[in-house]
Amino acid sequence: MKKIIIGTRGSDLALWQANNTKDRLASIGIDAELKIIKTQGDKILNLRLDKLEGKGFFTKELEEELLGGTIDIAVHSHKDLPTTNPAGLIIAAVTEREDPSELLLILKETVEVNQKLSLKKGAMVGTSSNRRKAQLLALRPDLNITDLRGNVPTRIQKLRDEDYDAILLAKAGVNRLGIDLSEFHVEVIDTTELVPAPAQGALAIQIRETDTALFEALQKIHDAATAEEIAVERKVLNLFEGGCHMPLGCYCKKENGLFEVWTSKAETDEDFPDRLFLRTETTEGLAEKIVAKFSADRKFPSKVFISREIGEHSYFRKALAKNNIEIDGRSLIRTFPIVNTLDPFYLKNIEWIFFSSRNSVEYFFKLNPALSKKVKFGVVGRGSEDTLRKFGLLADFVGEGGGIEEIAQDFAKAVDGKTVLFPRAQDSLLTIQKSLTEATKVVDLPIYETVVEDNIDGTAAEILIFTSPSNVDAYFVDNLLEPEQQVIAIGNSTGKKLAEMGVKFNLPYSPDEIGLAEAVFGI
Repeated sequence: MKKIIIGTRGSDLALWQANNTKDRLASIGIDAELKIIKTQGDKILNLRLDKLEGKGFFTKELEEELLGGTIDIAVHSHKDLPTTNPAGLIIAAVTEREDPSELLLILKETVEVNQKLSLKKGAMVGTSSNRRKAQLLALRPDLNITDLRGNVPTRIQKLRDEDYDAILLAKAGVNRLGIDLSEFHVEVIDTTELVPAPAQGALAIQIRETDTALFEALQKIHDAATAEEIAVERKVLNLFEGGCHMPLGCYCKKENGLFEVWTSKAETDEDFPDRLFLRTETTEGLAEKIVAKFSADRKFPSKVFISREIGEHSYFRKALAKNNIEIDGRSLIRTFPIVNTLDPFYLKNIEWIFFSSRNSVEYFFKLNPALSKKVKFGVVGRGSEDTLRKFGLLADFVGEGGGIEEIAQDFAKAVDGKTVLFPRAQDSLLTIQKSLTEATKVVDLPIYETVVEDNIDGTAAEILIFTSPSNVDAYFVDNLLEPEQQVIAIGNSTGKKLAEMGVKFNLPYSPDEIGLAEAVFGI
């Protein structure tokens, strides 16, 4: 095969992507060289991307040269590509996906750990993405989101120059460039919290449709699993008829033989996004099913019951209020401390502390524990993580999704051979503790108990959310489900209690307010 010419943009990241492709081609015996091409997106730096005319701001010129025959391959960040190829061009191969999470880089002097995402109140955050802006404002409406353009090193330099308090970047690009971020406080925002752009982290290798020999050769570097996942994301984008500036996030991954898909969509970058999580065995009809859930004429429940009090400014309340859903929020249990003081000697050799609920965090720190600075913290769910932040501490391990048994296995690996303290409710199921290795020392600390309220009124809400096994016990002493009522369980132990009673239930991916909003939206 003749020497292949690879067309690429000239940014550091684009050149990394093109050189990576060149190396992959060399590994299958194909010689290649690079040709740098400037795109509209590279030339116009004084406008927001969503204000530019047309589509394909970072791809159009490469595609024109490909059609003109001056290059043989165009290498793109897949998320930059319009959802339909120009006539005569095809995506011949997709590389395995880099981590699609988001990175929040924060100037160390502006960090406030006790705030969500460690961003101080009113922080100025740079991003040019409508998707990121809508989701970030849903989490932190106090933030000032400001436009940020330029390649990755340029954006980081703007933060360094203190034009912003923080900036948001795709983790994939930073990983690929191997940039040292030690001068900043770095928060990784997981895909389940801030849903990435369709195909984020994947590369697309585009060729002429007529180059069949090149297509066949490229199959050797094609990653079919990544292609299958991002095809769902790109089809969702296509069905919404949205370009890459629609405030749309969609992320699909295959886990234990099932496809898990998260979708976030807002009308504008200023609007609160709707969130959806689906788990299914096949991708057939999956994109259509997702888009149908966002239909303007779909009917939502008029009322949702949840067995805890919900704050006026909580994410969950705002997510439901957007769709005119009333919340009946009331706890059916009371909690009481059973430990009033902690002997400092008791904490002397503790290396990890694990919290399985918000209550365990709150009751533990009410005891004013004297902890070593080397102690690490593990939690179940972002709700417990956010509660830990109130005490100025960050979680070193956050378990979510996949069920408590899977979380237990992951935590067991992280703390193998260590000494772990478990502040907990007196009637806890001890699932995490039972999964630890023999080399791990468990220090058990029941610190609070739950008492069921008497004479609990039922609810006419169409959806009932139970937050703990105790709340399930409390409700069903005097009440039964109506045939049309549906149930959501927070956590496996709550689900297990409902199953014992013969109650069918839905289980959110995450036992936090985003996960609950996704579960309600998905019913």
